Amino acid sequence: MLTTLRRIVLEFSQDPKLQSALLRMVSQVKKAMNTDCCSVYLADYEKQNFLLMASDGLAEDSLGHTTIGFSEGLVGLVGQREEPLNIANAKYHPHFKHIPEVREEELNAFLGTPIIHRRKVLGILIIQQKEARNFTENEEAFLVTLSAQLAMVLVNAEARGILGQNQDNGKWLKQLTGVPGAPGVAMGNIVVSQPKADLDSVSLQKVYASAEQLKRYNEAVARTRIDFADMSVKLGDVITDASLDIFEVYKQLLDTANLGKDVTSKINSGWSAESALKLVIDTYIVKFESIEDAYLRERASDIRDLGNRVLFNLQQQARVDESLPDEFILAAQDVTASMLAEYQHLGLKGIISLSGSNNSHAAILSRALGLPAIMGVESVPLAQLHQQLAIVDGYSGDLFIAPDETLKREYQHLIAEEDALTVKVQQVVDLPAITQDGKAIELLLNAGLSTGFEHSLHAGAVGIGLYRTEIPFMNRSCFPSEQEQTLWYRHVLSAFPKQTVTMRTLDVGGDKSLPYFPIVEENPFLGWRGIRITLDHPEIFLLQVRAMIKANHGQNNLEIMLPMISSVSEVDDAIRLINQAYYELSSELPEQEGKLPRPRIGIMLEVPGVIFQLKELARRVDFFSVGSNDLTQYLLAVDRNNARVASLYDGYHPAVLRALKTIADESGKYMVPLSLCGELASDPGGAILLLAMGYDKLSMNPHNVARIKWVIRHIDFQRAKVILAHALSLETAKQVHGYLNEQLELVGLGGFVRAGM
Repeated sequence: MLTTLRRIVLEFSQDPKLQSALLRMVSQVKKAMNTDCCSVYLADYEKQNFLLMASDGLAEDSLGHTTIGFSEGLVGLVGQREEPLNIANAKYHPHFKHIPEVREEELNAFLGTPIIHRRKVLGILIIQQKEARNFTENEEAFLVTLSAQLAMVLVNAEARGILGQNQDNGKWLKQLTGVPGAPGVAMGNIVVSQPKADLDSVSLQKVYASAEQLKRYNEAVARTRIDFADMSVKLGDVITDASLDIFEVYKQLLDTANLGKDVTSKINSGWSAESALKLVIDTYIVKFESIEDAYLRERASDIRDLGNRVLFNLQQQARVDESLPDEFILAAQDVTASMLAEYQHLGLKGIISLSGSNNSHAAILSRALGLPAIMGVESVPLAQLHQQLAIVDGYSGDLFIAPDETLKREYQHLIAEEDALTVKVQQVVDLPAITQDGKAIELLLNAGLSTGFEHSLHAGAVGIGLYRTEIPFMNRSCFPSEQEQTLWYRHVLSAFPKQTVTMRTLDVGGDKSLPYFPIVEENPFLGWRGIRITLDHPEIFLLQVRAMIKANHGQNNLEIMLPMISSVSEVDDAIRLINQAYYELSSELPEQEGKLPRPRIGIMLEVPGVIFQLKELARRVDFFSVGSNDLTQYLLAVDRNNARVASLYDGYHPAVLRALKTIADESGKYMVPLSLCGELASDPGGAILLLAMGYDKLSMNPHNVARIKWVIRHIDFQRAKVILAHALSLETAKQVHGYLNEQLELVGLGGFVRAGM
């Protein structure tokens, strides 16, 4: 049955027309399960009903016309209960609703299962039979498994349908929704970046230009043959056994008698070269994966590799040097920091990333650059987005493709209000961050995401609360020398001569990797990262610390911060190494050059366990700094880069707020200066709560300093404490969000939630 299941799902995904895909699917299910009827209803949330879209067994003239309300009949009951419903004789069930036009009088047995994607019921899949009986457990399991697999395919098909509609009818296409990655609104044409060939990302298209597509395909095959020949020659110098025969197999598969014949047939029927290749390769993969022999079954990966290589040459052939528009929105399967660095000065106005979440590093960098971003828009066929006019709403996560004039005017007005707010907050950029009743707090910068930080001097901050030293390490092919690091750090320290600069020691692992120091782990966020790596490699740690201390000579504005601390012993070991580096350098310094300043040492509070050892840690370090992003991730057991669980990651979760309050209380008790350098500090509501908790410093990206300073200067400290007390009593993150937005409105700061709202 597994092979049957895969074939049904594959053929469904390959049909670009949803209606014909559904009709083929119900017929295949009916045949596979040897039943008398199979039907599928799709949910329409606007009309609050299920529409009969396809059936093999019910009246044909009812398809596309018959509807059942969300709370009506057995179909509605399956949707409400969100679980399978297996009934021997449906007509005697109290929820049965007789619908004459579907002509199901002879059908008795009923098995329905919901098609659910991310807690949302997309439709109902049903099989029926004349014989009055309960369907078996195996039949029910098959239908449930099929429904689960159809859910993602159905979402993708829906997206293809949205983007494939005729845009000349004057109607804007309904929005797609992702995860809000960075606040703000942007409008412009989309530029798609596709870094690698992947057949899974190909969107099926018919172009009906067979001669042109055949020429493209044949040229790509010729190029692929040359590639395989080159690979074989290069490897032949080091490999002499029969393992190189795989390249000969690849070349044979490309012959017109094999894959080539099938691809040519698909192209002649109207498919684009890329689509034809995908259809054929997918079919071959399913066939190979269904073979019992293990060796032959493994050849499916070879077929996939071959297909991706031909696709790569097709894409290279089609890739032309396009001039970028003056303003554009960047879209990619996975927007990376290097992409943002490449495009940020070329008219980049917004970000669409099909993967990732609101706390991936791409999202964090987008916020630092003031670029609206939407993450995790998983169901979008990337290729079809290219050059489309789009609106990116980074507040709600809504993505509008080809909007009409009314929607464009609405968002143009919103963009104008945002620009006006940005100008307005600049009035306080050089003023202190002090509340209306005299409570002061220091606003610092998060820096190091890019080499150009000189503009940050004018952001209105009083220092750098977090300088990420790992970024220069990432842009190299080997570890940097002590001298190179010394020059980097001196450049940063001298740029802020009268301000404190807190440098975090090398923090890699998790989702931050070095190309020359690969770390492969099943669970990297709970693995070898941060201080764990550098303590295991003191030669790396000592080199970096020596460079920092040398760079600080003559500046005396350095603080060193240790990331990912989870125990007292780690702090003791790190301080011992820092002292070693300091005394070594002190002994090397000529007497006439004066005493070498010893930097203050602090730790990041990111691992929840350290909350219960603050007393012991306070005796060892000079300051604490909360990394609220990772602290939230670990407290809630949510991978912040995983779009599937992104909705569970929330810095306003009551557990997170109460943990932050405990840290503030304990730090005050032991008189340890306390800062926070996570994303919560950049949010107006978060800044108010942290101010009221007693945090001494908040560190954020330059784009948000003036905004948060405006908020601090337009609220009373006593009012902030009242807001905090109530927020800590709430039970859900949703309640906290609603309450804070309401309070911001009451004190005249509603525009900081969203301009114009």
